[in-house]
Amino acid sequence: MSQATPYPVRITHIGGPTALIEIGSLRFLTDPTFGQAGPQSIVSPTFGAYTLEKKAAPSVQASELGEVHAVLLSHDQHIDNLDLEGRAYLPQAGTVLTTPVGAQRLGGNAQGVPTWETVTLAGADKLRVRVTSTPTRHGPVELAEMMGDVTGWVLEWEGQQRGALYISGDTVLFEELQEIPRRFKIGTALLHLGAAANRRVLGTDSNLTFTAREGALFAKELPAATIIPIHYEGWSHLSEGRAEIESAFTEAGLEKQLRFLPFGQPVLIEA
Repeated sequence: MSQATPYPVRITHIGGPTALIEIGSLRFLTDPTFGQAGPQSIVSPTFGAYTLEKKAAPSVQASELGEVHAVLLSHDQHIDNLDLEGRAYLPQAGTVLTTPVGAQRLGGNAQGVPTWETVTLAGADKLRVRVTSTPTRHGPVELAEMMGDVTGWVLEWEGQQRGALYISGDTVLFEELQEIPRRFKIGTALLHLGAAANRRVLGTDSNLTFTAREGALFAKELPAATIIPIHYEGWSHLSEGRAEIESAFTEAGLEKQLRFLPFGQPVLIEA
């Protein structure tokens, strides 16, 4: 992109879909989930009351985060992306960017961003980060209405050396995702993997998020990107883990693109 002085970028994988992304002076938090391990229950606006089993506590507590300028919330209706503790945290953030329907439900500091529209956030030292909403499909077509609206994100700023930062949100592999590498050069991609499925809640074994193989197929469309898996662990309804992801990327010849982050530790990312 620009030849401007690059801003340092650090990512802390807190657990599940939750990551703290620090770009210069701006701090972003994805899909806040800060509940402890054990059964998690919610009444969803899309398919009623249900319980999921959380298998791991977050590596960082909400009280330890410090200032967060924006929450990038892929969707509010599923407890593995916004649990009760995460929901309680939202008013502390500067703003909450999410789907238009989700923003209406949340109110307060939530702002809806329609697909392909962009919001710009300003930081210190002339930093401006453009946040663009990207398409997702949270499972097969026949479950789309039940699963509700979801979004992914692309973050761009002056001084990027390798390309934009992409966060997939909960999605399966489908045609509209191909538009993302047409519009943006992606340098870092946080992919929600894990092949989420829940027959007890949905009555089907259909995958609701990227399988490892789908993630590898999509990574081929992002040849310059470092692929960082998130949301592949920590919940009982995730059917694939690190071993399956490593195997699929190795089979696809993409193992050099793959980078797992340690939990709870800020990692400097070349962006």
